[in-house]
Amino acid sequence: MPLQRRLPKRGFTNIFRKHYSIINIKDLDRFEPDAEVDSNVLRKAGLVKGRYDGIKLLGQGELSHPVFVKVHKVSKVAREKVEAAGGRIQLI
Repeated sequence: MPLQRRLPKRGFTNIFRKHYSIINIKDLDRFEPDAEVDSNVLRKAGLVKGRYDGIKLLGQGELSHPVFVKVHKVSKVAREKVEAAGGRIQLI
């Protein structure tokens, strides 16, 4: 009997799981002040590669100028840091 039939199956794979591309606050510092940053701009900058269901903004790093960010999800810390720098976040 083949090995894959002799070994037990383990775990569960959720077929409805959403895969998000991760962007940190420190990655937004390369854009111009008051720039509008969305998924197309992030792909052109090389920060998002491949196929994802959305983009999630996390709060690692610092932001020195305001930017307008359009993402699918955002963490609480990232929202606070963007708004403290004078920027805005819009959820898609």
